[in-house]
Amino acid sequence: MDLSPIVSKDEWLTARKELLEQEKELTRVRDAVSAARRALPRVLVEKDYVFEAPGASPTLLDLFQGRRQLVVRHFMFDPAWEEGCPGCSMQADSVGHLAHLHNRDTSFVMVARAPIAKIEAFRQRMGWDLPFVSSHGTDFNRDFNVTTDRGELPGVSSFLREGDQVYHTNSVYDRGSEVTLNTYNYLEMTLLGRQEEGLEHPWDWWRHHDRYDDATAKGPGENWWNGQDKFSS
Repeated sequence: MDLSPIVSKDEWLTARKELLEQEKELTRVRDAVSAARRALPRVLVEKDYVFEAPGASPTLLDLFQGRRQLVVRHFMFDPAWEEGCPGCSMQADSVGHLAHLHNRDTSFVMVARAPIAKIEAFRQRMGWDLPFVSSHGTDFNRDFNVTTDRGELPGVSSFLREGDQVYHTNSVYDRGSEVTLNTYNYLEMTLLGRQEEGLEHPWDWWRHHDRYDDATAKGPGENWWNGQDKFSS
């Protein structure tokens, strides 16, 4: 890629202030979209979903852990796979300490279709202490549009609890959940950006965080859903 020109500090400051106006407009638009998202109607969850966890069978209500909100990361991990999706794994690496979400009365959990034994082995390999349960044998993934006849999809769903009633409030898919990938957010602040020029797919460089030095490690592969699903951003 062609690098930007070298200029004086004063010239840089002028260009930076011009960019700042665009950034402020983007912030205003993002705030408006966030407000519209909060205004979305909600849907009562009427099915009794029961998940697999180590030594437990929590319901969807249990996953709230008594808090009012729940964020679910739909993690791509097909029962036939031996490890989870590299992209979903990068997003899991970005979650950070859950105390900050908990302080806002919000719980977080990752949900995948793989059996809990596979999930636990992979979670330990990745070094995550994030809550991670299995939806194996349930309709949960299909009901929230992250398992289709063509395969698995990534996404994030949000739920609200009022007493024992659970409501689905929002779901985002594909690039709609890209904002949760802090690696991208930091790279976007740099001159070189994501450095994806010349790749067949922008995500071809992704690896599990313990596989970047492994020349035989594979990336996510073909992203069949990109731009195909009516819910994708």
